[in-house]
Amino acid sequence: MMRVLIATVLLTLGFAVPAQAQAGCTVYNGACLEKHSNKAWLVYNGAVSYGPVTASHGKPGYETPVGTFSVLRKVKNEWSVPYNGPMPNAVYFTTTGIAFHQGDTNVQSHGCVRLPADASLVFFDNLAIGEKVQVLP
Repeated sequence: MMRVLIATVLLTLGFAVPAQAQAGCTVYNGACLEKHSNKAWLVYNGAVSYGPVTASHGKPGYETPVGTFSVLRKVKNEWSVPYNGPMPNAVYFTTTGIAFHQGDTNVQSHGCVRLPADASLVFFDNLAIGEKVQVLP
């Protein structure tokens, strides 16, 4: 519902889907992260519906894995026990605890994908359990 509204507003305002945002992303409904550009976006019905937005990912030794995953669970006000820190708007997509969540995009993480506050809320509200997340190199 929100995705349709976002896509409609973007089309109405004349925004084109950035060509680089679709390069290599094969998700039909879900999200993509392009690690080399530090960009993430949402996809709805095969088209970019939100973003790309600035993101950060895992630092050396804690790399965010490349591949295609499924959204496993969502936790609005999560707390990372191993790293003793908040993870607002967490959307988990690996069984090893990697998620999109709100955080400082100027700092690399222990594997999670950090997003600005507004973007993390849009990802949380629009990604559904079972939808695909593709992490590109």
